[in-house]
Amino acid sequence: MEQIQVSNLKKSYQNQKMTYDVLKGIDFSVQDGEFVSICGPSGSGKTTLLYVLGGLEPYTGGSVKLFNQELKDYTESAKSKMRSQDIGFVFQFYNLIPNLTVYENILLSAILSTGKTKDKIMETLETVGMKDYSSYYPYQLSGGMQQRVAIARCLINDPKIIFADEPIGSLDHKNGIAIMELFRNLNQTYHKTILMVTHNEDTTVYGTRTLHMLDGKVIKDEQNT
Repeated sequence: MEQIQVSNLKKSYQNQKMTYDVLKGIDFSVQDGEFVSICGPSGSGKTTLLYVLGGLEPYTGGSVKLFNQELKDYTESAKSKMRSQDIGFVFQFYNLIPNLTVYENILLSAILSTGKTKDKIMETLETVGMKDYSSYYPYQLSGGMQQRVAIARCLINDPKIIFADEPIGSLDHKNGIAIMELFRNLNQTYHKTILMVTHNEDTTVYGTRTLHMLDGKVIKDEQNT
């Protein structure tokens, strides 16, 4: 089943003097359970594309459908609900609240998203290998461990799609590989649909498919073998 459908997608920024086209007519779809890497150099439009798909930025033209509904047809409240329950975000920087423990960071996400507490926090922490660190504060953790907590925070509301923006951009090589292995496990074992932005082509091997972007366009769409 298609979870994302993109047709002739365009995104422009405009000021008083000029219009800057960032996305220049993009077409693709994403099936349930795919792990799609969006790869390209800085300035290619890949992060803008991810933010548009996640409803964080409006688009100028074309069509974006999430779960078979046109994104422009979502009300702001419906879009907010979708972001809290149906999709999750993992960013380059972990954005954990420093004066809350690991457990409390995830609990807060669950409360803010659904209005009630969750009973699966420890199970989610175990999934990302952080069960033994639930009482730790972010400053007591390495960068790789903090990113695992950020992924657990994303997972706590059981999203259908995970959007990841350069998730290993702040990590060393060893921790980066460990996080990529975790994403692959979430895709293969838990059947999470993942869209990941990266400038590092080496990380695309962990996914099932790669979209190569350049100058606001998808120049190649290939299945990984």
